[in-house]
Amino acid sequence: MESRTRLRLLAGAALLGAAPVSARVILSQKDALALAFPAATTVERRTAFLSDSQVRAAEKAAQSKIETKVWTYYVGRSSAGVTGTAYFESHVVRAMDETFMVVVEPDGKVRFVEILSFCEPDEYLASKRWLGQFKGRPLDEELLLRRGLRNITGASLTSEAITRGVRRVLAVHGALNDLPPNVVD
Repeated sequence: MESRTRLRLLAGAALLGAAPVSARVILSQKDALALAFPAATTVERRTAFLSDSQVRAAEKAAQSKIETKVWTYYVGRSSAGVTGTAYFESHVVRAMDETFMVVVEPDGKVRFVEILSFCEPDEYLASKRWLGQFKGRPLDEELLLRRGLRNITGASLTSEAITRGVRRVLAVHGALNDLPPNVVD
């Protein structure tokens, strides 16, 4: 009897482990770049290698650790000049990955944030409405949860991860473009 119970428990655990994961790609990188830069815009892929001083400055401005010195980003251009810059940020939310794109205006403010993939359960996914609160924001002390940004009820880890990621992107963008941070010490 004990071995049957043990077998049932093992079978149940195996079935639970095989449950489908809600990981999904919401938007491809190609589609995201098309959204960021209209058809009339040319898009140039660039790779930057941050110096130690740029990393330190970006970490201070972002109030977050910059994990890599190598950043790939995309610059949109029209006949009038640079229209914006797109960065892709990937990180772990709770136990699974999330990737989003931040499009930065030439003045260093956020144009928009778009989720590309989200591997946590769908109930923790940030809504378009919530992401919309980043629009037009510079890197400053208001670009923090419970200051200028609302939290996501029931998904605070998602809102914290996205906010930290947007701050990192804006800080790196500032370091690459010599934009002074708007952060008050």
